[in-house]
Amino acid sequence: MITPNENQMVIIDSNQKEHLVEILFEYENKQRNTKYVLFFELDNPDEVMAMKYTDEGELIEIDDDEEFDEVLEVFNAFQDDEKNEE
Repeated sequence: MITPNENQMVIIDSNQKEHLVEILFEYENKQRNTKYVLFFELDNPDEVMAMKYTDEGELIEIDDDEEFDEVLEVFNAFQDDEKNEE
């Protein structure tokens, strides 16, 4: 069993394999009453993934195009902020 550090979590895929991922950031859309987490696998930091999550910690895939576009827009703004801080 993998033990995550702070800012990490363990994802279990459909084959029951554990993946340690680093949390990039989280945000909430209050209009939708939905929370999102963006993360990446430690061995592949260039591939950022995003999912919705519940208060119980359950991860849910984003299957709505409009919702996905919003998450992508937030991610792009995050990247722009990171570049401006450098």
